[in-house]
Amino acid sequence: MMTNKEKALDYFSRKYHCSQAVLAAFADQCGLTEDQALRLGGCFGSGMRKGEVCGACTGALMVLGALYGQSDETDIQSREQANQVNDEMMNRFAEQAGSYLCKDILGCDPSTKEGIAYARENNLFMKLCPKMVAIAVDVLEEIIIMNKEKLSR
Repeated sequence: MMTNKEKALDYFSRKYHCSQAVLAAFADQCGLTEDQALRLGGCFGSGMRKGEVCGACTGALMVLGALYGQSDETDIQSREQANQVNDEMMNRFAEQAGSYLCKDILGCDPSTKEGIAYARENNLFMKLCPKMVAIAVDVLEEIIIMNKEKLSR
């Protein structure tokens, strides 16, 4: 059986966006089908195609939202937990990746034709993005484990 990281890297190797790869790897844990996860993650690659928050990090945030997000307006505790895991994900991802912004990670702006051309010419999507997928999954799994430990105390 493949690990979440192996699944995510497999999705990415099959030309799915980084956001799709991370979310789909955790689909069963989020109560989603593979199809639903791939569709939901479909508009977040390359920092929403604008070089903003890395799609791998965004995919991880979607997983955290599915696991810990607020769904009852009176449940302030789940909102606070979602805020906490969001901050933890963003901060730890940036520590390990150097930034959580796609354009900073790639060193070019993927919202422009020139930026995309530069990224492709330098094979950045294949050199850097799998590392970002792996970092996102590692940090995500650490946060999930930390939250299980908090619940068991």
